[in-house]
Amino acid sequence: MPQPFDYFVVFAEMRTGSNFLETNLNAYDGVTCHGEAFNPHFIGYPNSTEILGVTQAMRDADPLRLITTIRDQTEGLGGFRYFHDHDARVLDAMLGDPRCAKIVLTRNPAESYVSWKIAQATGQWKLTDGRRRKDSRVTFDRDEFEAHLTALQTFQVSLMNALQVTGQTAFYLDYEDLQSVEVMNGLARWLGVSAQLDGLDKSLKKQNPEAMADKVTNFDAMAQALARLDRFNLSRTPNFEPRRGAQVPSFVATSRVPLLYMPVRSGPEAQVMDWLAALEGAGVDGPETKFTQKTLRQWKRAHPGHRSFTVLRHPVARAHDAFCRRILATGPGSYADIRKTLRKAYKLPIPGQGPSGEYDRRVHRNAFLAFLEFLKKNLNGQTGIRVDAAWASQASVVEGFANFALPDLILREEEMALALPALATRLGGASVPDMAGAADDLPFDLAEIYDAEIEDLAAQVYQRDYVTFGFDRWG
Repeated sequence: MPQPFDYFVVFAEMRTGSNFLETNLNAYDGVTCHGEAFNPHFIGYPNSTEILGVTQAMRDADPLRLITTIRDQTEGLGGFRYFHDHDARVLDAMLGDPRCAKIVLTRNPAESYVSWKIAQATGQWKLTDGRRRKDSRVTFDRDEFEAHLTALQTFQVSLMNALQVTGQTAFYLDYEDLQSVEVMNGLARWLGVSAQLDGLDKSLKKQNPEAMADKVTNFDAMAQALARLDRFNLSRTPNFEPRRGAQVPSFVATSRVPLLYMPVRSGPEAQVMDWLAALEGAGVDGPETKFTQKTLRQWKRAHPGHRSFTVLRHPVARAHDAFCRRILATGPGSYADIRKTLRKAYKLPIPGQGPSGEYDRRVHRNAFLAFLEFLKKNLNGQTGIRVDAAWASQASVVEGFANFALPDLILREEEMALALPALATRLGGASVPDMAGAADDLPFDLAEIYDAEIEDLAAQVYQRDYVTFGFDRWG
């Protein structure tokens, strides 16, 4: 039978049992694990100088060369161990290669953290003779542990997502699984290795077999610190919105003062655009728009010292703007098909041909509340209607910007009248114009209908924005 894999990688971390796993993998005929091949401080092992003729300097200059060498020159199936802080330049190549077998080894992070602290304190990272075991009790540091846990979880999520996107699977092992010869033989079969082990290697000894309370000097404080962690992520703000792109074609740039505006739809776009046009002044074609990623990079290179910015609007005001301009109105820029569906399927109480004399303030308030109820379902993925940029959460829009570049400055609407002219002045702008006030919403301004019910519902719809950007009640 053809072999399913050309090489393998063990995704692990310090003090997860990866040395023991490597030792047992190397016990199989035709399998060789070359240690921490991409550790930035050494190659393979602390005292080694090369792997299959590739030195550390050669690896650092061309890391993919080492993968090719391990794949092609190892007798049998070759591989290596890879931790989250190893050379990131090879990660995408490994994850995107279905001929690379992925083994994911994990351990209870509290246990791995305490084991790591003990190894730091004793200087003993491996134990082959129990008589030489060094013992130490360590102090649990809450902040250090939380940073350790965040790094591990972030890396594990990124691995899982990459495998999902590429349609691959990994062989998952927990620290306790390493004590089972049956599991190890199952791993060998998955790798395409016919050899089987009768027993596990006994050369490496468990270094810290005591109960956790006997290894930590402040065990009670450790228990309290772990109790405050939200292990099941209950405090997470749910997010079912589709991921958004960078929306580069919507970006706007000026040349006389090198500013790049990254608009958030239903924000104060008209005010900012008018100000940018006034800033650019006469004698030019106005601000530059309709970029591609290529042309925007060219603009950036041609304008050293440029600054990019975006402007956020309070979620209530932004939802009201989207409702008035995109749904209630029937003219240019309105969404006729979505409007029709909202009236028919979601019973949005708005007239078929736009506001008329009977459409008063009370009706407008009720219609806006109904629109917020629709947004609540829409942003939670419970409707067949697209999550439009006009009402997508601002957090998701800014995340989309990050696919190309994050803005240098994220302003709130109430800050921009002072902050943007000041920014233009710092960049060398002369006779910087003031910013005009915002036009009122039509047919009714938000202040005419706003109340606690609207605020509370908007806060439910845009909880992610309220938490991410610290919005308080409108007004």
